[in-house]
Amino acid sequence: MPGPSEDVDLLALDRQVCFALAVASRSVIALYRPLLEPLGLTHPQYLVMLALWEESPLSVKQLSGLLQLDPGTLSPLLKRLESSGYVTRRRDPHDERSLAVTLTEAGQSLRTEALKIPPAIIDRLGMTLPELETLHKNLTSVIAAATTSPDQRSR
Repeated sequence: MPGPSEDVDLLALDRQVCFALAVASRSVIALYRPLLEPLGLTHPQYLVMLALWEESPLSVKQLSGLLQLDPGTLSPLLKRLESSGYVTRRRDPHDERSLAVTLTEAGQSLRTEALKIPPAIIDRLGMTLPELETLHKNLTSVIAAATTSPDQRSR
């Protein structure tokens, strides 16, 4: 009688966590596109705005850490948000090396329109809020495990 691992193909595409996460990510982000277009935002720009709606101003370094994006990726997003009139970027008067990103009045008022997005996504996914909270908790655990070095895990 074969053992449990002998009849399981560990390389089957439909068993790969990376594949499921990649498809889920693309699929969920695609749900946001028609909701964000009227706001003039892409999904990455929306993530920047979410961070700034929680706290503004933030330095580029703070935004980079919160969004887990390198500054080189973040910079063009901020430029486009600034040209749309949603944010301003200014040198921090206390630290000339630091660039502070601040919401404009237009950026702040956009939050009212954005409040419609989470309920629309929840409805479209057809999941309950507790189910989505559990999913979020599990994904956060996956992120933590994937970004923790093997040395740190053994401690």
